[in-house]
This record gives sequence, structure tokens and C-alpha cells, in this order.
Amino acid sequence: MIGEMNKAEIVTISKLCELFEVPLSSHYYKPIINSLDEKIIKIMQQIHQDNFQSYSQRRMVVALEKQCVSIGITKTTYYQGGKEKPSEPNLLKWQFDQTQSDTHWVGDITYIINHQGWSYLDTVLDLGIREIVVHALSKTPDAALAKQALMNAIALKQTNTKALLLHSDQGVQYDTSTFKQTLALHGITQSMSHRGNCWDNAVQERFCRNLKSEYLNRLSFINHRATVTTVDYYNKRINSATGYIAPAQKRQELLKVAYRPYSFS
Repeated sequence: MIGEMNKAEIVTISKLCELFEVPLSSHYYKPIINSLDEKIIKIMQQIHQDNFQSYSQRRMVVALEKQCVSIGITKTTYYQGGKEKPSEPNLLKWQFDQTQSDTHWVGDITYIINHQGWSYLDTVLDLGIREIVVHALSKTPDAALAKQALMNAIALKQTNTKALLLHSDQGVQYDTSTFKQTLALHGITQSMSHRGNCWDNAVQERFCRNLKSEYLNRLSFINHRATVTTVDYYNKRINSATGYIAPAQKRQELLKVAYRPYSFS
């Protein structure tokens, strides 16, 4: 095609790109990989391996900054919609950033596949330190599972439940008389998301997604009994909401503040 063109005609780069259906920008793109880039890549690969191959861009940025390497990052926008449940309104109202532990818990149930069927995992997460307080596992996603996880959390933390709010989605497990009676017995305030709106329980939804993408999806379970139930790795990974420290470390910091002795002068 080019040979058929008039010899006197000047063939520009843009014309060539047009003829071969190649973006003009591809001509100017020249990837530069220098020794500094190679060093950063090696650091990132090491961080990737040291953290269960799980760090997203935000955590990778922080981990790099701790090694004096600075790179950019993007942000995410969330949206609200759906209807509140008349009997249990959304009292949490997106107040995910709490300053104290054991005052605002969020719960959710997710599924884990095994070679014989499904296992269902209920977790209770503390918004104050982004820690998974407890988890419970069952072959059926019913109210008994939700109740068991809650009772495990109460027994473990021995906290003042009358000052505690528990938020969840509008799953039927959290709306049964059995679960509500358990909440009332311990004086726990209940809050529920808008209908069909995952953003109202975004922290728990994000945990369930991370649990699968960072950990469970790389494993295979022969049956329900073999299903991995531990979520200890999550309590050890750095979290952006806690200033990029692990939830376990955040709890220790709050305990130090709570028991700091006063000085009298």
C-alpha cells in the first residue's frame, strides 16, 4: 500500500500509524527500566511474598514508604441506596471509623466451597480496630450460626454489651426472633443496612472479599471438616483504617492509652 503512494509524498508517522491501525501513542511510548526501577520491583516482589501475596495497591504503597520508596495511589467512591428495614433502621450510618474498640461490631455470613458442598462462615468484626473478633462455621447459613458467632464474641471479649451496637445486612439470619432475643438479653443495639446495599456494611463486605481473594481461593477443601476456618492472617495484616498498622497492634495501642497512669503535680 505504501509503495503505491506518490514518491514525492511525505509519509508521516501519524499516516503510517493510521495505515497499520496502530495508535499514534505507541510510537512515542518507550518504557524505561533503570536500575532504580529494578530495585523497586524487587522490593515489591519481596513484600508480595512476605504478606501472603495479598497486599493491594494501598497497602503496597505504605509498605514501600516504610522502605523509603514513594509511589502514587488512587481513591474509591461509594454510593448509597435501597430502603431501611422499618423495624431495624440503619443506626450505623456509614460511621465506620470508630475510635474505641468493642463499641461497634459488624457481622456477615459468607460461603466457602468444598468438594462435598458448601460451608458458611459468620464473622464479627470490630470497627474500632478492624479486628475479626471471632468466627463460626456451619453447614447451614441459619440464625443458629449468627447467634453462635455473637455468643462467641461476647464470651471472648467480656465487654459492656449495653454500650455495644451490632450492624449487619438485612439477611434473614439477623432478623429472626432467636437472634433478636439474644441481642435483647445482652442489651445490644441492633442496626441493619439498607435493602440490597452492600456499601452500608462495606467493611465486612470488603473483609469477605479479601478473605477469598487473598487467602481461601488458593486453597482446596475435601469436605466441611477440612475447611479452613482461621482468619488470624487478617488480624496481622496492615489496615488503612487503623493508620496502616495491624488490628492486633491497634488493640494494644488502645489498651496502653486506656491504662496510662495519670501524673499529679
